[in-house]
Amino acid sequence: MGKVVALMDDLFFQMKLAETAKQLGVDVKVAATGDALMDLMTSQPKLVIVDLNSRSHPIQTIELLRVSRKDVRVVGFLSHVQTELAAEAQAAGCDEVLPRSSFTQNLAAILSMAKD
Repeated sequence: MGKVVALMDDLFFQMKLAETAKQLGVDVKVAATGDALMDLMTSQPKLVIVDLNSRSHPIQTIELLRVSRKDVRVVGFLSHVQTELAAEAQAAGCDEVLPRSSFTQNLAAILSMAKD
């Protein structure tokens, strides 16, 4: 079973993530704050998903995450018009930044990357 942790406070996306992960047999833990996400990192996840529109300072969380874990894959998603935020996320250490629509369409494939 793969391990994924996510930073998101949008309940709609939390449910979508949980349902897709369940279908794939991927273990997902969701944090609503950056501190909670950092606590989840002790489980040694293979993938971190970040809602870049989260209210809990996602860019700073990615920067902090990269200090302790350079090896984990980080995928962020946001509104397609937020090009400046996308650039900030990549500079902070996001491996991939996707528009929300593309993230949703490819969620199963993204989660499959974390499978054992």
